[in-house]
Amino acid sequence: MFDNLQKRLDSVFKKLKGYGRLTEENIQEGLREVRLALLEADVNYKVVKDFIAKVKERALGQEVMESLTPGQQVVKIVHQELIELLGGKTSSLSLAGKSPAVIMLVGLQGSGKTTTSAKLARFLKKKGRRPYLVPADVQRPAAIKQLQVLSKQVGVECYPSDPKEPPVEIARKAVLKAPLMNLDTVIIDTAGRLHIDEALMGELKAMKEKVAPQEILLVADAMTGQDAVNMAKAFDDALGITGVILTKLEGDARGGAALSILAVTGKPIKFVGIGEKLDELEAFHPDRVANRILGMGDVLSFIEKAQETIDREKALKLQEKIKKDAFTLEDFRDQLRQIRRLGSLEQILSMIPGFNKLKKMKGLVPDEKELIHIEAIINSMTPEERADYKIINASRRRRIAKGSGTTVQDVNKLLKNYAEMHKMIKKFKKGKFRGFPQGLFG
Repeated sequence: MFDNLQKRLDSVFKKLKGYGRLTEENIQEGLREVRLALLEADVNYKVVKDFIAKVKERALGQEVMESLTPGQQVVKIVHQELIELLGGKTSSLSLAGKSPAVIMLVGLQGSGKTTTSAKLARFLKKKGRRPYLVPADVQRPAAIKQLQVLSKQVGVECYPSDPKEPPVEIARKAVLKAPLMNLDTVIIDTAGRLHIDEALMGELKAMKEKVAPQEILLVADAMTGQDAVNMAKAFDDALGITGVILTKLEGDARGGAALSILAVTGKPIKFVGIGEKLDELEAFHPDRVANRILGMGDVLSFIEKAQETIDREKALKLQEKIKKDAFTLEDFRDQLRQIRRLGSLEQILSMIPGFNKLKKMKGLVPDEKELIHIEAIINSMTPEERADYKIINASRRRRIAKGSGTTVQDVNKLLKNYAEMHKMIKKFKKGKFRGFPQGLFG
């Protein structure tokens, strides 16, 4: 989402780092570029004005002007101020106190409330809670059925809502039923409208009064930019929201909503939706997002995602196989499957520091289809061939290419890369590792 902003800021900082000594004039010039980059990213103009004023005050102070690396110091200041702008620290859900804890999800129609309800239930289940999904949207056809289907997919209970019943009554009954089923967190998917109106707000206020939720989370579409910020303010004025979930961050939104919401509403972003799959909801970490914006990667999110997705038992077995030099093409295929479960290659690699710069310099764009081709090639091999790639002669290569719908050249490339990987593993074991081979993607 922040690609364009990152490119602009990277260009500004490269210029600032090029100066041996910073003057007030070139700091001013650099900050003008930063201001334009933020405005182009659809950040609220008042937020931009305050942000630039804070950075300028610090950049013109002694910590930069007397520094041996003034350009780096400016980047450090912008990084610190970005973290503050995004909330300073991670805001977790406040679910302590009465049981069951009640979470109301509110927002306009089309923002992704129903899917986000299921994603949130899955997220909380992973944290050890026992969620209860409540479909309280009786306006949209099939909304109740949709949440019932999603609840089965994430493995949580769903209240059997009656579309003829008022939403407030549905919510009240569900909250009373949850403790009887030993469930400790009620997530209410409320109705939305195409725009904010009195009927919608009246219904939500009545529901709030009846179920006394610990959290009222606004689900807002990041693609709507400043409209998402304005909507957050309107919902907060009417209901007193406790936080925001931004959806569709994987799209080409310019990022202005994420950078403006807290400053305008005073309410933190608590979660972000990074894709359509039910596991693609993340806690919002201001420092990690600031790192991504400035091209510093996000290794912590990458590690957390890997820990959640990768089978620990399989990983330990693989470790033993590598130690014994018994890493086969079958193991290689299993590893590719685990990697694909992490998300798109570009999304994974963008978390690694420096990848975006490498992508820009060398035009390195990972091809998802290549992983599919590799798996098809390995699937077309016999168990003996997967166990010992050296027996794969020319006629076998032709058969494998035909069976996988690829070319002999594709098969040759895979086997060559696999052989290089074998050599690399041996060097690594002997402590002679000096770097990666060219790799799978050329």
